[in-house]
Amino acid sequence: MSSRTKSRKRAVDAVFAADIRGKSPVELLEDTLEQNAERQNQDVIFAYAKQIVDGIVSHKDEIDAYLEAYSQGWTIDRMPTLDRAIMRVATWEIVYNDDVPDSVAVNEAVELAKEYSTDDSPAFINGLLNKIASTKTAL
Repeated sequence: MSSRTKSRKRAVDAVFAADIRGKSPVELLEDTLEQNAERQNQDVIFAYAKQIVDGIVSHKDEIDAYLEAYSQGWTIDRMPTLDRAIMRVATWEIVYNDDVPDSVAVNEAVELAKEYSTDDSPAFINGLLNKIASTKTAL
Protein backbone atom coordinates (compact mmCIF):
# COMPACT_ATOMS: atom_id res chain seq x y z
CA MET A 1 0.00 0.00 0.00
CA SER A 2 1.43 3.38 -1.00
CA SER A 3 2.10 6.12 1.50
CA ARG A 4 -0.48 8.33 -0.26
CA THR A 5 -3.13 5.62 0.20
CA LYS A 6 -2.24 5.47 3.89
CA SER A 7 -2.38 9.27 4.03
CA ARG A 8 -5.87 9.26 2.54
CA LYS A 9 -6.99 6.71 5.14
CA ARG A 10 -5.60 8.91 7.93
CA ALA A 11 -7.35 11.95 6.47
CA VAL A 12 -10.66 10.08 6.14
CA ASP A 13 -10.31 8.89 9.75
CA ALA A 14 -9.75 12.44 10.99
CA VAL A 15 -12.58 13.97 8.93
CA PHE A 16 -14.97 11.15 9.91
CA ALA A 17 -14.09 11.34 13.62
CA ALA A 18 -14.38 15.13 13.58
CA ASP A 19 -17.90 14.87 12.15
CA ILE A 20 -18.93 12.33 14.77
CA ARG A 21 -17.25 13.97 17.76
CA GLY A 22 -17.72 17.62 16.83
CA LYS A 23 -14.01 18.32 17.03
CA SER A 24 -11.39 19.74 14.70
CA PRO A 25 -10.08 17.22 12.16
CA VAL A 26 -6.69 18.95 12.35
CA GLU A 27 -6.48 18.33 16.11
CA LEU A 28 -7.62 14.73 15.75
CA LEU A 29 -5.00 14.10 13.07
CA GLU A 30 -2.30 15.62 15.29
CA ASP A 31 -3.40 13.36 18.17
CA THR A 32 -3.13 10.34 15.90
CA LEU A 33 0.35 11.41 14.79
CA GLU A 34 1.47 11.62 18.40
CA GLN A 35 0.11 8.12 19.06
CA ASN A 36 1.97 6.73 16.04
CA ALA A 37 5.16 8.78 16.18
CA GLU A 38 7.42 5.78 16.72
CA ARG A 39 6.15 3.85 13.70
CA GLN A 40 8.10 3.92 10.43
CA ASN A 41 7.40 6.44 7.64
CA GLN A 42 4.85 8.39 9.68
CA ASP A 43 6.29 11.78 8.69
CA VAL A 44 5.58 11.14 5.01
CA ILE A 45 2.14 9.66 5.65
CA PHE A 46 1.02 12.39 8.02
CA ALA A 47 2.47 15.21 5.93
CA TYR A 48 0.13 14.43 3.04
CA ALA A 49 -2.76 13.61 5.40
CA LYS A 50 -2.28 17.03 7.01
CA GLN A 51 -2.25 18.69 3.58
CA ILE A 52 -5.58 17.00 2.79
CA VAL A 53 -7.19 17.84 6.12
CA ASP A 54 -5.98 21.44 6.04
CA GLY A 55 -7.36 21.73 2.50
CA ILE A 56 -10.73 20.33 3.52
CA VAL A 57 -10.93 22.73 6.46
CA SER A 58 -9.99 25.67 4.23
CA HIS A 59 -12.44 24.77 1.46
CA LYS A 60 -15.19 22.92 3.35
CA ASP A 61 -18.05 25.08 2.09
CA GLU A 62 -16.93 24.78 -1.53
CA ILE A 63 -16.34 21.03 -1.22
CA ASP A 64 -19.77 20.52 0.33
CA ALA A 65 -21.31 22.66 -2.43
CA TYR A 66 -19.83 20.30 -5.04
CA LEU A 67 -21.14 17.26 -3.16
CA GLU A 68 -24.65 18.67 -2.81
CA ALA A 69 -24.77 19.97 -6.38
CA TYR A 70 -24.00 16.57 -7.89
CA SER A 71 -25.64 14.21 -5.40
CA GLN A 72 -29.13 14.46 -6.95
CA GLY A 73 -31.42 15.05 -4.01
CA TRP A 74 -29.06 14.12 -1.19
CA THR A 75 -28.16 16.87 1.25
CA ILE A 76 -24.77 16.75 2.96
CA ASP A 77 -26.42 15.97 6.30
CA ARG A 78 -28.33 13.04 4.84
CA MET A 79 -25.22 11.33 3.44
CA PRO A 80 -23.64 8.59 5.56
CA THR A 81 -20.87 10.14 7.65
CA LEU A 82 -18.18 7.80 6.37
CA ASP A 83 -19.14 8.28 2.73
CA ARG A 84 -19.18 12.04 3.26
CA ALA A 85 -15.66 11.91 4.73
CA ILE A 86 -14.38 9.79 1.83
CA MET A 87 -15.95 12.12 -0.72
CA ARG A 88 -14.60 15.25 0.98
CA VAL A 89 -11.08 13.85 0.75
CA ALA A 90 -11.50 12.87 -2.90
CA THR A 91 -13.21 16.13 -3.83
CA TRP A 92 -10.36 18.12 -2.31
CA GLU A 93 -7.90 16.08 -4.39
CA ILE A 94 -9.95 16.48 -7.58
CA VAL A 95 -10.61 20.20 -7.26
CA TYR A 96 -7.62 21.55 -5.34
CA ASN A 97 -4.67 19.18 -5.83
CA ASP A 98 -3.35 19.16 -9.39
CA ASP A 99 -0.63 16.65 -8.41
CA VAL A 100 -3.20 13.84 -8.22
CA PRO A 101 -4.96 12.72 -11.41
CA ASP A 102 -8.73 12.84 -11.01
CA SER A 103 -9.03 9.16 -11.88
CA VAL A 104 -6.64 8.26 -9.04
CA ALA A 105 -8.63 10.31 -6.52
CA VAL A 106 -11.88 8.66 -7.65
CA ASN A 107 -10.40 5.16 -7.62
CA GLU A 108 -8.86 5.60 -4.17
CA ALA A 109 -12.20 6.82 -2.81
CA VAL A 110 -14.06 3.88 -4.33
CA GLU A 111 -11.54 1.45 -2.85
CA LEU A 112 -11.94 3.03 0.61
CA ALA A 113 -15.71 2.71 0.27
CA LYS A 114 -15.42 -0.95 -0.77
CA GLU A 115 -13.26 -1.67 2.26
CA TYR A 116 -15.07 0.34 4.92
CA SER A 117 -18.59 1.32 3.85
CA THR A 118 -21.81 -0.26 2.63
CA ASP A 119 -22.33 -2.33 -0.50
CA ASP A 120 -24.10 0.59 -2.20
CA SER A 121 -21.48 3.19 -1.32
CA PRO A 122 -18.81 2.47 -3.97
CA ALA A 123 -21.22 3.00 -6.87
CA PHE A 124 -22.70 6.17 -5.33
CA ILE A 125 -19.25 7.60 -4.60
CA ASN A 126 -17.92 6.66 -8.04
CA GLY A 127 -20.82 8.31 -9.85
CA LEU A 128 -20.77 11.49 -7.78
CA LEU A 129 -17.00 11.97 -7.93
CA ASN A 130 -16.87 11.33 -11.67
CA LYS A 131 -19.49 14.06 -12.14
CA ILE A 132 -17.39 16.44 -10.05
CA ALA A 133 -14.24 15.52 -11.98
CA SER A 134 -15.91 16.06 -15.35
CA THR A 135 -17.42 19.43 -14.42
CA LYS A 136 -15.14 20.75 -11.67
CA THR A 137 -14.80 24.18 -13.25
CA ALA A 138 -18.58 24.61 -13.50
CA LEU A 139 -19.18 25.78 -9.92
